[in-house]
Amino acid sequence: MASVSVRPQTGKLYLDFRYRGQRFREQTALNDTKANRRKVQLLLERIEAEITLGTFDYARHFPNSPRAEKFKAMQSSSRLLDTPLFSEFAELWFSEMQIQWRTSHSDTVRISLDRYLLPQFGEKEVGRITKAEILEFRASLAKVRTRSNQTLSPSRINHIMTPLRMILNEAANRFNFSSPYQGIKSLKVPRTDVEPFGLDEVQMIINTVRPDFRNYYTVRFFTGMRTAEIDGLQWDAVDFTRRQIMVKRTIVNGEVQYTKNDGSFRAIDMSQLVFDALKRQYETTGQYDYVFCSRTGTPLAHNNVTKRVWYPLLRHLGLAKRRPYQTRHTAATLWLASGESPEWIAQQMGHSTTEMLFRVYSRYVPNLTRQDGSAFERLLKQNFDTQPYGGKS
Repeated sequence: MASVSVRPQTGKLYLDFRYRGQRFREQTALNDTKANRRKVQLLLERIEAEITLGTFDYARHFPNSPRAEKFKAMQSSSRLLDTPLFSEFAELWFSEMQIQWRTSHSDTVRISLDRYLLPQFGEKEVGRITKAEILEFRASLAKVRTRSNQTLSPSRINHIMTPLRMILNEAANRFNFSSPYQGIKSLKVPRTDVEPFGLDEVQMIINTVRPDFRNYYTVRFFTGMRTAEIDGLQWDAVDFTRRQIMVKRTIVNGEVQYTKNDGSFRAIDMSQLVFDALKRQYETTGQYDYVFCSRTGTPLAHNNVTKRVWYPLLRHLGLAKRRPYQTRHTAATLWLASGESPEWIAQQMGHSTTEMLFRVYSRYVPNLTRQDGSAFERLLKQNFDTQPYGGKS
């Protein structure tokens, strides 16, 4: 906050203000009187207005200041940019973008801004942030420790850097400078561990789980629904006549949201197991909105279910600890192994193409994709003599 103050040693007034992300104090020759304070305050207000408009000339206001020549040289350079502080532009960008984001995404971006980006770049002029500063900041993130004393993962670092990239690119577009983020690629993220359950394990889980969650996990294992999708499933999205589940809502952090894209909004065909499970569930929760809910009809809290039902069950059965999301991977691998059409599976999963299916899951179904070499082995047997060299038997 700009202010007019007095130096106790001399009794002279001086101006205290911020310019280009730095704090400056400039001495005046005026004594501390009411009239002089009013005069200096008016000057300070004019300076602040010029800084906001981008017309402030340091040397014109303070020709005798040792900083005057420095800023004069900078202003004659084509590299000089009159741009707002990163903190100011970031807040403007956030307010403009927030309307098109889901609440959960908005909250995530807000955390990245408040916890990482604003403390690092907030007082810097957005047009003066350099590529070296960006790379140095990213390298520092790799040393940050979480509450569990773990370092930030490459994926988390990329999520923090994404708002920075978007802010700098947007500022570059508006203020006509080259974005320093050009040429900076995201960190490589290790592939997500896919650890699907075998069919025998699925049967063991469903047969052993608490009866009030048996239908829940049956639907999870044989529809491939995401946690937020099944927890947000309401009875108006269950069509017993067509034997379909319409995936159109999710629950994230207790808030009901509509699916984020056209691929996620989809119809899942019910197998007989799923159909029967939902029929049984209707007898229990049919009077409520949500298919799977508490005794009072409120949506399930997935963290609570995971900690109190899922992980204890896996420990009891002697199975390796795996996230509930592995039920979705299990559905995909079971469909593929059974010979279902990859296009149909992609539609059930909410994927726009089959590319992800074969990239992520093909190693779990070698007989389907013929990655085990058996097809080539049959070709050799049919067309070549496979006996050792030296003649046919």
